[in-house]
Amino acid sequence: MKKSGNYSGIDCFRLIAALLIVAIHTSPLLSFNETADFILTRVIARVAVPFFFMTSGFFLISRYSCNDEKLKVFIKKTAMIYGIAIFIYIPINIYKGYFSMDNLLPNIIKDIVFDGTFYHLWYLPASIIGAAFAWYMVKHLGYKKALIVSIVLYIVGLFGDSYFGITEQINVLKQFYSLIFQVFDYTRNGIFFAPIFFVLGGMIADTNFKGSIQINGIGFSITFVLMIAEAIALHTFKVQRHDSMYIFLPVCMFFLFQLLLYWKKRRFVLIRMAALIIYIIHPMMIVIVHFLAKFLGDIIVENSLVNYFIVSLLSVVFSIIATIFINTFTASRTSIKKKWCSETERAWIELNLNNLAHNVNVLQEVMPEKSTLMAVVKTQAYGHGAFQIATCLNQIGVKAFAVATIDEGIQLRTYGICGEILILGYTNPNRAKELKKYDLMQTLIDFKYAKALNRQGIAVKAHIKIDTGMNRLGVSFDNINEVKTIFSMKYIKVCGIYTHLCCADSLLPQEVEFTKNQIDNFYYLIDKLKERGVQIPKVHIQSSYGLLNYPELVCDYVRIGIALYGVLSKTDKNTKVKLDLRPVLSLKARVVLIRSVSKQDTVGYGRSFQAKHDSVIAIVSIGYGDGFPRDLSNQKGGVLIRGQYAPIVGKVCMDQLAVDITEIEDVSVGNVATLIGFDMLDISAPNVAEHFNSISNELLCRMGSRLPITIR
Repeated sequence: MKKSGNYSGIDCFRLIAALLIVAIHTSPLLSFNETADFILTRVIARVAVPFFFMTSGFFLISRYSCNDEKLKVFIKKTAMIYGIAIFIYIPINIYKGYFSMDNLLPNIIKDIVFDGTFYHLWYLPASIIGAAFAWYMVKHLGYKKALIVSIVLYIVGLFGDSYFGITEQINVLKQFYSLIFQVFDYTRNGIFFAPIFFVLGGMIADTNFKGSIQINGIGFSITFVLMIAEAIALHTFKVQRHDSMYIFLPVCMFFLFQLLLYWKKRRFVLIRMAALIIYIIHPMMIVIVHFLAKFLGDIIVENSLVNYFIVSLLSVVFSIIATIFINTFTASRTSIKKKWCSETERAWIELNLNNLAHNVNVLQEVMPEKSTLMAVVKTQAYGHGAFQIATCLNQIGVKAFAVATIDEGIQLRTYGICGEILILGYTNPNRAKELKKYDLMQTLIDFKYAKALNRQGIAVKAHIKIDTGMNRLGVSFDNINEVKTIFSMKYIKVCGIYTHLCCADSLLPQEVEFTKNQIDNFYYLIDKLKERGVQIPKVHIQSSYGLLNYPELVCDYVRIGIALYGVLSKTDKNTKVKLDLRPVLSLKARVVLIRSVSKQDTVGYGRSFQAKHDSVIAIVSIGYGDGFPRDLSNQKGGVLIRGQYAPIVGKVCMDQLAVDITEIEDVSVGNVATLIGFDMLDISAPNVAEHFNSISNELLCRMGSRLPITIR
């Protein structure tokens, strides 16, 4: 599930949750009915903090991650807010005699790290610890194991919280929890309480088990009622030490959060900050209301409902004023930052992931019903960025990938990619342990290689590559005994067998004949293996052009590479199957300098361009060091600026190039130059590749690692 939607439900429930927190600390129904107040403040309002944890997890925790920068930013911001909150409540702590307690230093450390220096501030250190714990569990264990660990921790917390009465009856548990409570006062903290909600938030964001609104509504209603019944029973029998943790709370929150995701209108961004301010500041408002009671009458504190409304009103008003002030201050800084970035941004790759999802759908529509799409994401996903492409594909349901090297496979696993990963090229047999550790499938490139890998004594998964005429990698199709022997190797688990069609992109009669001969050779081997009693694993033959020109083949996998990215290798689109493929990648750079040159002036290295008339030249901040071909120098290539074509003049340099903008009006420094993509006109990757006698595959794979990738 993408996390860039307009989650109005989440935004609005932030405010509701903040007001529920105020209710916990003001008991609004206590003046009228003690049981009703208990249900409101000790049961219903207990969804508030888990909601905040799940929201943070939803936007923060992901198994798809190339670094931990988001976590560092979250911890830094939360720690800063926590520091400010600690400072705000120092006067009240002094007034209450906090600093005169015994063992002051150990208690201060315990409160800062776990319990909070004021009773409601425990949420902030719990957020820091819970987020870090959940992040690294999901990163290294995956969601399933992370959820199991967090459930175990939650259960441990339960018996120090709402189920403590049972703990007291069992001597071993009583001693265990007495040790726990020497470290922190409550188990509703960042270790036992917070992780499960962070993990659940991340799971909901990363997976597609959203379910219908009816199912989630029913699930929430049932678990909510059960949680109320659970709380009343525990309260009646006086089992609770504290009342933050219930058995049905995580399940109830799962359904509630899913329901909130259905409300997708415009965002209420300011509510996020306002809700946090309400949470932090409302105890101060409680103190102020008690002070005002001396002048306005005791009713504002003695009547619990009135007290709640006044405290809530003051908290909301204060939060609005503070939010406006903070937003005005940060907006001015952000606009300066954005202006600076827009003026100095150099060059970048821009991805349209909606087009990627579209391409997956149209490709799957023409694939045989039982075939699985295997996404080829080698060489940084053909220059598009392996992280961005693979994580998007995994999120929309693609579960099979192909890479060229073991390190590319390991990289996908570190990103959190689930499913099968096939290494198409050579891997040193000495790295067999890594193949097993990261659950990678290795291509057996010939019989000797298979024997060498088997000698490592480590069970690995593999696909056998069959050479049917390309004469590159693979065991020859007529070496039936060698292939059969591989199937019997002790440490090789053969999961697949495949070949590669070397001229499937051509419909010339002689090439079609050669391709059909390759296909016949492959199935000849398959038939012979069957005759010898070999259980045939999953088979695959087609790559992109194999599907487009030979759609009648029915295999277990279809290896889709270049077509996945919305382009074909050449401008010639003469394929049997015509698909509405949409380019995923655009290549863009900035105009960083504009200069006038006189007739006869030269531009660039070697003075290879000489102006035939007075001209205006724009310097664009991209070059062959970024993967843009030097062979496109001197008007062989060009760019789009303000929707018009500007030819390249002079030689493409390592870091920049020059284009002629004489005929284009109103070009200014900072304008975007499109080298591949659409801007009123279209410069496609196949067209660019054709201009330097190459193919789209090479052009896209050339994109240098220094180019940042943005998502449109």
